[in-house]
Amino acid sequence: MALPGLHLYSFFIIISFAIIPYYHCLQGDTLNEYLQEEGDEEFGYDFRAYPSYFNSIIEDGQFKDFIKLRSTNILNLKVFDDQVGSISTSVKKFIVDDFKAEANGTDDTEAFQKAWEEACSSEAGALVVPESRYRLKPLRFSGPCKSNLTVVQIFGTIEASDDRSDYDEDERHWLVFDRVQNLLVEGDGTIDGNGNIWWQNSCKVHKELPCKEAPTALTFYKCQNLVVDNLKIQNAQQMHVSFQSSSDVLVSNLMVTSPEDSPNTDGIHVTHSQNIQIINSFIGTGDDCISIVSGSQNVQAMDISCGPGHGISIGSLGSGNSEAHVSGVTIDGAKLTGTTNGVRIKTWQGGSGYASNIIFQNIEMHNVSNPIIIDQYYCDHKSCKEKRSAVQVKNVVYKNIKGTSASEVAIKFDCSKTYPCQGILLEDVILEREAGNQTAKALCNNVNLAELGVVSPHCP
Repeated sequence: MALPGLHLYSFFIIISFAIIPYYHCLQGDTLNEYLQEEGDEEFGYDFRAYPSYFNSIIEDGQFKDFIKLRSTNILNLKVFDDQVGSISTSVKKFIVDDFKAEANGTDDTEAFQKAWEEACSSEAGALVVPESRYRLKPLRFSGPCKSNLTVVQIFGTIEASDDRSDYDEDERHWLVFDRVQNLLVEGDGTIDGNGNIWWQNSCKVHKELPCKEAPTALTFYKCQNLVVDNLKIQNAQQMHVSFQSSSDVLVSNLMVTSPEDSPNTDGIHVTHSQNIQIINSFIGTGDDCISIVSGSQNVQAMDISCGPGHGISIGSLGSGNSEAHVSGVTIDGAKLTGTTNGVRIKTWQGGSGYASNIIFQNIEMHNVSNPIIIDQYYCDHKSCKEKRSAVQVKNVVYKNIKGTSASEVAIKFDCSKTYPCQGILLEDVILEREAGNQTAKALCNNVNLAELGVVSPHCP
């Protein structure tokens, strides 16, 4: 397929995404003023009766910094603007077919590698994948590149080799963009992990098999100023897309899919990354639609459709007695359908660190099990020993969340005895049973909780 109207401009424009303020209705007021107005007068909430809750929110210096941060433009992405043509030079296209890619079911890895090396070393280069089907072994697209912007356009289908011996050198990755700055990956093509052979040999499917690593389909490692747009990513061997140790990332218009019973196939995974925005994407897999784990900060997901899958998760955190840190996460505008969890924070006993300053808002739930859950006793083994230490969960807002629960317990806060959940706020949360003749319940242990507006079910 031709590359219509592609030009590289000698400048970037700065797109600044204003991350949602901690409350929509702040409108310039301080958080303290907003809570006092809404709570004392409208809802009859006596803030003086809950000093620990308000100390954790108002007097926590880190949290005040967080509110300030979210009120300014924190996500500055240098992106390619294809609407302005004043100062431009033509991009040189490196089409994989010109490097002897056959697109006939044989291995095209070498052709892709050569095309990438040419594009990456060019003053203005684009690697182009035409409308054909290509099969690749594991491949690393390494940077840094020479150009101020490197473009990858995928119009066809890239399919993974299903010969497991091809992954002997690196069992955990298939396609990796490694240390590439100012990268645009786009097109209406498909990245297919061809994962069936991996699922069939998973210990999650066959308990008698040993547990082994499986590749992530697409990994961005130590990339900065990255745009990933308008791709289909499907049937991953394990995770579909992972952003690892990356920053200033815009992800938009993705369709991420695999069968509901495919094991460990997280849709979008964020780890040790900062300033990430995920928008307008559909994700339906066999595991978390979005998973955000340790080292991640300032992550925003908007207009997300999720299901099937395990919901939208922060964690798991603190496994193996590790220290974990996640902060500044906003999930704003999501529709979850038939998932095994809704919005979830999960931590292991024995860990340390924190998950803090988190907002879940404007979310629809349809026949979702465990729509709202904080689980500080997460364990995916047969049993886990009780431990005193835990990852601290604090300053979490659930706002304008409505829909139906497939499980009896619609709201579950199962927090640590030694590190209770602090500063949890439910505002305008209404969850009913999917079975209309039954009543949804809330289960709340060791949680410092406040409610605003209409909340149902209530914590006992």
